[in-house]
Amino acid sequence: MSWMAKLYETYEAVMALDLSDEAKLTPISHTLQNAHINIVIDGEGNFRRASVIEKTQIILPATEKSAGRSGKTPPPHPLADKLQYVAKDYPDFGGENSFYSEYHTLLATWCESEFAHPKAQSVLKYIDKGEVIADLVTENILHVDENNRLRKKWPFEVTTEKPQPIIFKLLPKKEDKKTKEKYTDQGSALVCWSVEKNGDPNSNTWTDQSLQQSWTNFDALAEGSKGLCFISGKEQALASNHPAKLRHTGDKAKLVSANDISGFTFRGRFTDTKKSIAANGSQPVGISLEVTQKSHNALRWLISRQGYRNGDQVYVAWAVSGKAIPEPLTDSWAMLGDEITLRPEIAQEPEHQIDHAVDLGESFAHSFNNYLAGYRAKLEPNEQIVVMGLDSATPGRMGIIYYRELLASEFLDRIHDWHTQFAWPQRHTKEYPNPKSKKKSIRKTIWPVSTPVPRVIAEAAYCDILKSNNTLKKSLLERILPCIVDGRPFPRDVMIAAVRRASNRTAYKTDKQWLWEGHLGVACALFKGFYMRHPDQTKRRKYTMALEEDRKSRDYLYGRLLAIAERIEEVALNVGGESRPTTAARLMQRFADRPFSTWRNIELGLQPYMQRLQGKRASFLANRKKDLDAVFAAFLPDDLTSEKPLSGEFLLGYHCQKQYWRNTKSDNNEN
Repeated sequence: MSWMAKLYETYEAVMALDLSDEAKLTPISHTLQNAHINIVIDGEGNFRRASVIEKTQIILPATEKSAGRSGKTPPPHPLADKLQYVAKDYPDFGGENSFYSEYHTLLATWCESEFAHPKAQSVLKYIDKGEVIADLVTENILHVDENNRLRKKWPFEVTTEKPQPIIFKLLPKKEDKKTKEKYTDQGSALVCWSVEKNGDPNSNTWTDQSLQQSWTNFDALAEGSKGLCFISGKEQALASNHPAKLRHTGDKAKLVSANDISGFTFRGRFTDTKKSIAANGSQPVGISLEVTQKSHNALRWLISRQGYRNGDQVYVAWAVSGKAIPEPLTDSWAMLGDEITLRPEIAQEPEHQIDHAVDLGESFAHSFNNYLAGYRAKLEPNEQIVVMGLDSATPGRMGIIYYRELLASEFLDRIHDWHTQFAWPQRHTKEYPNPKSKKKSIRKTIWPVSTPVPRVIAEAAYCDILKSNNTLKKSLLERILPCIVDGRPFPRDVMIAAVRRASNRTAYKTDKQWLWEGHLGVACALFKGFYMRHPDQTKRRKYTMALEEDRKSRDYLYGRLLAIAERIEEVALNVGGESRPTTAARLMQRFADRPFSTWRNIELGLQPYMQRLQGKRASFLANRKKDLDAVFAAFLPDDLTSEKPLSGEFLLGYHCQKQYWRNTKSDNNEN
């Protein structure tokens, strides 16, 4: 239960922070829910008006049971709830499964107590009249058929002049068990109340803090049996139900459940009965109602603010003190806010003196260290950081799939290592203002140094499979996260899959070459990072983020050869007004498998293009020939003629050679 203790501490720490009303935590004895209808009444309980509200999440009072309600007879919320609870006349309009009596009893008990609130009493006066559905039908909020029964479908043709009512769009569709047809249950619309009284500027009940405190005080009277809370270490009222709705308002999966009296969830572990619980307490670990509500509210708040979602999977990282920390599952470019440029002292030097192979990497490391320095200044080195992952195998049960507690200094060091070791120029598009047109912006392709996020890594390695395999997408994230947070070596099979996809350029359609360029950058980042963290320390290597002309390894040199050949053919095709894939691009995968024999084919195919360039771009051709001669001269005698398949290192040589030309103004320069 360490995670719950940390969340409880986080709740107490965040409550002490000066946050805006929108950013505050949900108070205990309350829950979040999406509201659909707002009914406005006066202080005497008289109906004034109603409206449909879209995408509005409210904080509503809740009991321990209603906060995690489920089953055929779910317990009511005390104030805001569905129409089948709040409307006395719901059955008169054909409504089924009415829970009005339970709702009325709970609300009346609250309104008759010492903690009654005037707005709650106004709502009680209004629902006693039994005209909720009738008023909403009159206001055109709900819709009935010719038999005065609530419609389950909109039978009329939907046109621009006569659109479908909003209520049918907001409510989720249900399925008839017999006919298997989809229908809308208007009775499932959740109603929230506004009470307009003279002198009260805040009529909305879901934002009235005095009403929230009133319900919290009343709900404390209904505390259950007391026992030892294993989180706080105090004798407190223990919780028998734990909250749900952690990932979203419709989430019914629970992290904590202890039901072995009916349903036998944990058969064989506990032998509790109602009599034994009354006499000796429950056998499972006891958690107080206050602690579980604060812990779950803190987790819900953290997920909504800074959670990383991967389908049903959710990952969240936070400081127990409530201070801001860098998100572990985002990329360097998003963190730093823009592409990495050379440091000012380097950029002022003459261009011919700039060594991009060194200076670009140094500039990135310098910028990222400055970014982390801001967090190091705010966080104490021994502050606690928690990283937690959640997923649900069934709609009702949720599990913790990843959990780590780290010191702030350790966490920041791991983030630094990930972003520096797996950094590589990545393809992005950015929009710039168009000086000639205010409406249309200019889209430009940039290559900032950054780390790829897990989602992009998964797409680069298994793009086609991911579309129909959510399990693979989840398992990949589970394997990548320890590489970021724990500093583990990167999975070799994922790196190899990304390299193979990037090598198979012909698998990408002509209009998808931008996607291949992005996946190429990801593959280079993974290969570089994998060998910096290789499990065998004797095999570890370091690569810079730009062209290394002094690197003599066979695979790297072959990658440079492929880039030079492609560049020669690209320029020749452009000079001739042709637009088609180059020979190097078409034979890239074969080149990776059999480099020497494939290079002979590529080299022979270059001859007519060189002849074309001899007359029109002689200076460019002379420089490319010099590049070819320099690369050939760097090969060892046996390396050039070897047919051994190339490793992912050839992609680094290929990509670095192309990046070198992007960083120079003209290919005609001698250097």
